[in-house]
Amino acid sequence: MINEKTKLLSVVIPVYKGAKTIAHLVETLQVELKQYDFEIILVNDGSPDDSEKVCKILETQNSNLKFYSLRKNFGEFNAVMCGLNHVEGNYAVIIDDDFQNPPSEIIKLVEKAQSGNFDVVYSYYAEKKHHFFRNFGSWLVNRLTTSLLQKPADLYLSSFKLINFEVIQEIIKYKGPYPYIDALIFRVTNNVDKIQVEHNARMEGESNYTLKRLITLFMTILFGYSILPVRIILSLGIASLILSILLVILYILRIIPDWGIAIFIFFGGIQLTSLGIIGEYVSKAFLSQNQTPQFIEK
Repeated sequence: MINEKTKLLSVVIPVYKGAKTIAHLVETLQVELKQYDFEIILVNDGSPDDSEKVCKILETQNSNLKFYSLRKNFGEFNAVMCGLNHVEGNYAVIIDDDFQNPPSEIIKLVEKAQSGNFDVVYSYYAEKKHHFFRNFGSWLVNRLTTSLLQKPADLYLSSFKLINFEVIQEIIKYKGPYPYIDALIFRVTNNVDKIQVEHNARMEGESNYTLKRLITLFMTILFGYSILPVRIILSLGIASLILSILLVILYILRIIPDWGIAIFIFFGGIQLTSLGIIGEYVSKAFLSQNQTPQFIEK
């Protein structure tokens, strides 16, 4: 139970190519969060640099730090899920290792969650210091998730966020290979709010946000947490059947000279409708296998 937790806060940090920044980040967290009983969880996501070596040293130097290393690069969401499986605090804050989110801003998230008893608190920025491509990708994903996850349109799904322990316990029930943290959040709770925080330029290196990563994320959301493609096929099939019937009526009324195209559209509509109906059954089985909850008790 959450009232049995001994720590208030867990800070989960996925580490990738963070050898030059992670030690400074940990040091800054120890100073900025000294008013809290907290832990730091580092997850090395198969980083090709010396991140693992640095994190091991930090683990020996900090009694409130836990370190886990993945055998290969599984991706940011998978690394975060690993960290969430080990949190012990009432709240977990997810923060990147690049210092674009100042550690001092964590306090804002905690105070916002406590003041409104929110399950999740997202951060948003007055001015984002990302490059154009990442801002475009964020905009595209935001539009997609607004439609598919029924999230508020004005809510920016930042990776810098706070999640309470009860919601985390539901999220980590997902054991599939393609976790999308925000989709898992919104199938558990709508008790979500946001707060503005500062956003800085990267301290070291370049962003790992690539076109391949954007496409992978887009496909994961669309096919991993939605049955929208199946619904589109079914809708096209029904629309084709209706159109073919209208064409036959127009032929009977001698408004059009040939009804051959109506037959072609009719059988095309039958095929699409059949695929859509089969897809509906397969999708329901998929969502069940994907551990979509029947209900969540608060």
